[in-house]
Formats: sequence, C-alpha cells, structure tokens
Amino acid sequence: MPADKKRIVLCPNTGRDPDFAFTRKTKALLESAGYEVIVSPVCRTRDEFDALKDERFLSAEEAAENAGLMVTLGGDGTILKVARATMKHPVPIIGINLGHRGFMAELEPGDSELLLKAAAGDYTTIERMMLDVELVRGGEAVYFDSALNDAVVSGAATAIWVSAYGDGSKITEYLGDGIIIATPTGSTAYSLSAGGPLVEPTAENIIITPICAHLITAKPFVLTSDRHVTVTAHKNNEKQYWLSVDGGKPIIMRDNDELHVTKSRHTTLMAHVSDKSFYDIAFEKLGG
Repeated sequence: MPADKKRIVLCPNTGRDPDFAFTRKTKALLESAGYEVIVSPVCRTRDEFDALKDERFLSAEEAAENAGLMVTLGGDGTILKVARATMKHPVPIIGINLGHRGFMAELEPGDSELLLKAAAGDYTTIERMMLDVELVRGGEAVYFDSALNDAVVSGAATAIWVSAYGDGSKITEYLGDGIIIATPTGSTAYSLSAGGPLVEPTAENIIITPICAHLITAKPFVLTSDRHVTVTAHKNNEKQYWLSVDGGKPIIMRDNDELHVTKSRHTTLMAHVSDKSFYDIAFEKLGG
C-alpha cells in the first residue's frame, strides 16, 4: 500500500513519557495542522504493550505500512527499536529527544517548527546501513537479528577469549571483556565509549572495537561493508558470556559458537530537518 504522507505515527517511549502528556501535546499540534496521527507506543516488554491494547494502539510494524513519517518520542534506544520493527516497511524516522544525550534524536521537545517542517515532507532523507547478525551453533543457526547500532559479545565478571575474522582471515584475538561489531551509526554509542572511532553515519563500514582488551596491540578496526565478519569466543571454561543486538535481550553463548555479521539488505531512513551537520552534533553532544 502506498504511504500516506498526511499520516504520521508517534512512537512514545513509555518509560520517557509514562503518562503520555508530551505525546498528547505533540498529537494535538500535528492534528491542528491537518495530519492524521497514529500512536504506537514503544514498550519495554510485550506484556506492557498488550496491557495498552484497550487504547487501540498499533504496533510500529503495523503502523508503518502506510505512514509518511515515524516520530519517536524518547532517546536513541527508542529509535533503534522503531528502526528494527519497521525495516520491512521503511519509513523516514525523526526523533524528539526525551532521553539523555540523544545523539540520533535530532529534535528537542521545543522544536515545534522543525517538527511541522518534517511533517510537511521538507526534509533530507539519510539512509543508514544496518547489520545482519546470525549465531551459529554446531553448524546450525540458532538466532538471527538485524542491528542499526551494534552486536556485542561480552562476559560477566571475568574476561573472555575473543577472536574476530574478516572473510576468514584473523583480524584480532585477545583476552578481554568482549567485542563490539558496529555500524557507522553505532560508532557514537558503546563503541565510542570503548575507544572506537567516530564514523560518519552515511558511510558504509563495519567497525570492530575490543572491550577492555588485555593486549596492548588490540585496536579498533574499520572494515569495508562487504566483509563477512566472524566472531568466536573460546577457551573460556564454562565462563558466562552472551550476545546482545542493539542493546536487546542477552542471548547466552557457548564456547565454539560462531557469530556471523554482514551488511544487511535493509536500511534505516532518517529524516534530517535542521541545519546541523554530523560534526556540529558530535561537538555539541560529546562535550566540545
């Protein structure tokens, strides 16, 4: 079904706007400008969303099928959830920051004029690369997901052995707290705090960042997007470690599991309305 550019989906994070006060205010603003507004809450659990069903809310995936714009009300985590939920029906996303740093969320709560500008379709679309993440155990795929930010393998209280390969060639091996495989979008998240590089979000690269490696030569790598990255954790003698995709539910890993990460055919579309460049945002958000 073709998108209806007059139909806008608000995706409030129930943890950031628990009483929907800001959501109602934003909905009223858009409706007064002549837009049809659908509300699709971003909940922490499926049970929490089901508890809201009496309000006749739609899931983000359902709402995106014929929408012109998705507006998230929350932090960057809210954008990640909406991006993954709607990747089969890509709709431009713009975020209003109700969180902390909000690197991806372009608007602040008082930016009403910019929101109306985005609603009118007066924006630039930025296409952001995603990753496909597959966990293989004993030759069989046991888990699959897609990431806008990153896939992280990390241990519990003790360090783990990690190896990473690009197209079958060893890139790095070390004892440490884990490893991050990130997109350029994810380069401003966990990867950055672990010492990884900042990469422009429109670039197409796969970034490998060690987490607290016990090896002075274990450094971040920036790969081309066509690399097939394989990560294994081994020699860990029953230590606990797990995989998390875009900060989602941890998946327990076992020694000799293989994590395969490749560029996804899916992308995320972000609507850009302000005159700020990536460098302006980086300087502003990262304490310049």
